[in-house]
Amino acid sequence: MNIPRVNNLKRVVIIGAGFAGLQVAKKLRRDKFQVVLIDKNNYHTFQPLLYQVATAGLEPDSIAHSIRNIIKKTKNFFFRLAIVHYINTKKQKIYTNVGDLSYDYLIMATGSVTNYFGNKNIESFALPMKSIPEALNLRSLILQDFESALLTKDEKEKVRLMTFVIVGGGPTGVELAGALAEMKKYILPHDYPDLNIQYMNIHLLQATSRLLDGMSEKSAKQAYKNLKELGVIIWLNSLVKDYNGEIVFMESNQKIESSNVIWAAGVKGAIIKGFLKEDIKGNRILVDNNLKAIRYKNIFAIGDIAFMNTNQHYPNGHPMTAQPAIQQGNCLAKNLNCFLDNIEMKPFIYKNLGSMATIGRNKAVCDFPYLKLKGFLAWIVWMFVHLVSLVGFRNRVIALTNWIIQYFHYNKSVRLIIRPFHRKKKSFKNKLRKNIFYFIFCFYIFLMQIAIHSNSATGI
Repeated sequence: MNIPRVNNLKRVVIIGAGFAGLQVAKKLRRDKFQVVLIDKNNYHTFQPLLYQVATAGLEPDSIAHSIRNIIKKTKNFFFRLAIVHYINTKKQKIYTNVGDLSYDYLIMATGSVTNYFGNKNIESFALPMKSIPEALNLRSLILQDFESALLTKDEKEKVRLMTFVIVGGGPTGVELAGALAEMKKYILPHDYPDLNIQYMNIHLLQATSRLLDGMSEKSAKQAYKNLKELGVIIWLNSLVKDYNGEIVFMESNQKIESSNVIWAAGVKGAIIKGFLKEDIKGNRILVDNNLKAIRYKNIFAIGDIAFMNTNQHYPNGHPMTAQPAIQQGNCLAKNLNCFLDNIEMKPFIYKNLGSMATIGRNKAVCDFPYLKLKGFLAWIVWMFVHLVSLVGFRNRVIALTNWIIQYFHYNKSVRLIIRPFHRKKKSFKNKLRKNIFYFIFCFYIFLMQIAIHSNSATGI
């Protein structure tokens, strides 16, 4: 990777520039460590606002910030745009698409990926929303479907194109459903006056008995009420079993016809090859109180990829959200800075500062340790917290400007199909090819069985 060694400095390699990785990278002492940050993108993404990019509320560059700009003029700091394929824990080396690199300390901050729970059909046909490219795909799909609905004469196809199914009733699903409902109410009727907007239906499917499982019952009921008022069709206790690109199949044997299924039903840790099965639990790396991987002296894991089950309040690990990631990044940076001075590491203790979700204009819910808010005040608090959390002054100005314009003019100005999205379709040729291979394989097994029985009968 063309990174020279400095004799008196320990090299810390950080994989992932999300909330956790970026936090620890900025706060490690440069007189103690040579820091190498690796990510597959050259920017940091503020993921809580991805849904606004997907629904044309914000430009993608307003929630992203250049990593090199964040760490410019920082000595003993290197950034490499790379994809890590394998980690050799014995040789203390990582292998990437641009070369290999040795480390003294390794920090895993790879975050999470969409969890389809092993359903290949859903993975093929549903749309995730974990990155800016995926959010742009969704934005293009929404606008393309309305353009297609204008052209088709088939009423059933028109309804299918204008029906949106969001799977997952957590903050992402609730916020996305609210944003789509507001588009239906304020934006799309003006953009498509010759299209019957009543054909548009927004379904929110939740496997459990309530929305926002991680928040209070009061906030969940308020979110349910607000979404109902916006016209969202909410399905509780509705586990999605399958999706073939046109029909959503639920475990209750109910079906919804839709060309647009957005998967917000869960995430899992983004594991890199090289760790043993004993190192991993629930697709996350097992760590101790100091965020150190259980079986390794010089490997740490923070953020969504870390599983710490020593806290009785979080037996299934800390929430896979921004708050724990940021706090773990801060804690690990402090501990590593003290470690070389032989100062004892302090255990990580998560402080839950609260959670929030916005449902739409003047509608939000906030759960703080000693206070719960709803309505306009919660909406203001939500905007303020997200605005302050954005990286970069320019991004804050752009986001605030967009929100002000949208508040007074009901207008989302980035309704652009910059990069057309092409749906995955079932390939008859591929299906036929698979069936032929399967038939040949079964026939081969059949012949082998005959040969074995023949040999047994002849005593050979």
